[in-house]
Amino acid sequence: MIGAEGRSGCFWQRIKGQGLSPGLDHIEEFPMKIALIQQHATKDYEENLKRGIESFHQAARSGAELIAYAELAFSPFLPQIPAEPGSLAKAEPIPGPTTEEFSNLAKQYGTVVILNLFERDGERTFDASPVIDADGRLLGVTRMVHIMEGPGFHERGYYVPGDRTDFVYDTSVGSVGVAICYDRHFPEYMRFLGLQGVEIVIVPQAGAVGEWTEGIFEAELQVAAFQNGYFAALVNRVGKEDVVHFSGESFVVNPHGRVIAQAPQGEDFILYADCDLSLIPETPAKKHFLQDRRSDFYSKFGLQD
Repeated sequence: MIGAEGRSGCFWQRIKGQGLSPGLDHIEEFPMKIALIQQHATKDYEENLKRGIESFHQAARSGAELIAYAELAFSPFLPQIPAEPGSLAKAEPIPGPTTEEFSNLAKQYGTVVILNLFERDGERTFDASPVIDADGRLLGVTRMVHIMEGPGFHERGYYVPGDRTDFVYDTSVGSVGVAICYDRHFPEYMRFLGLQGVEIVIVPQAGAVGEWTEGIFEAELQVAAFQNGYFAALVNRVGKEDVVHFSGESFVVNPHGRVIAQAPQGEDFILYADCDLSLIPETPAKKHFLQDRRSDFYSKFGLQD
């Protein structure tokens, strides 16, 4: 099934009234509607990409102003099997054909898009999320920093640890941060995004059925959003593949730590949520936690901002 909608949450400010009579210019708040594309992947990249594009059209026509995809959304989850000599040949450049396709779509609809691709840069390969603004410009590429190695997640044979500090982007809909899958488990990373003033963090994810304690996926981001004062949106893979059975259950959390929308387990789905960015300045994180930090004290223990 495709389509469901969370109705609490992300509003953003637009300047309205340009060119109107004096006294009519004002700032109004409008829903910033996001869409998370939860879809299964077969071994046919082109077919996966086609479905992903169809979902983009549907989400954009439904008013989504930011659209995000899961980790390696258009291919099987490659690291579920240890890398072989030919595995890295599947990586693609950024910019490249896939980002060009979505840049055109972003420009056509005026929609921000966050992808996740297996990137090749020279001889190195990365787990990478290009961020494309509503005018079609590629704003940058976030590369996953922490690399997992474990059953069904043999990532160290595929990815070099990220070497860039591009985690936060000023887009047409606000300040967007990216935490790719494993990176979200590290509170230092999530705090850094908060200190950079992000308004929403997108988490492209590959999460399996029964991978962790029930409810921990949600709880982890609920705490991060609450402690740092931002919205967080996790978009997961779904479906049974050769080794891993991905759960779906994509979700959105507000900066008070509440889940405001969630997709079902086990099916393709477009999850919509409206996010009220005007809530952020009044959150406990912005009014208290971040202001009351003691960097001077933390430094005594070798902890740095």
